[in-house]
Amino acid sequence: MPRRADPLPRLRAICMGLPHVTERPSHSAPTWFVRDKSAFVMYWGDGHHSDQFPHLWCAAPPGVQAELVDAEPERFFRPPYVGGRGWIGVRLDVGVDWSELAEICEEAYRVIAPRKLVAELDGRNDASA
Repeated sequence: MPRRADPLPRLRAICMGLPHVTERPSHSAPTWFVRDKSAFVMYWGDGHHSDQFPHLWCAAPPGVQAELVDAEPERFFRPPYVGGRGWIGVRLDVGVDWSELAEICEEAYRVIAPRKLVAELDGRNDASA
């Protein structure tokens, strides 16, 4: 079975492209923070706990976790620890759509970032449209 390409460089480019984002390990996982304070995405490359698949934990707006897990349980799951706060787990071993993943990471950022930074992101998006 061919080995999949490491998704970390692409994930890093997506997350670091957002305003005032830093990266550092948290619980041994690459994690992206808004203003070096609040995490919005965590990457578990070699699985975590009993999971044996690469995945992300992402902040999500209220209700989105249940909607995605119900619609596509083969791709989305309720992660441990942060699942109770509505975060979603996103499997990276089943048909990754990188445009969709970029949208999920941007939405996670929007959930965590202060309004001023969300407005800055919106300004960037408007300028590139």
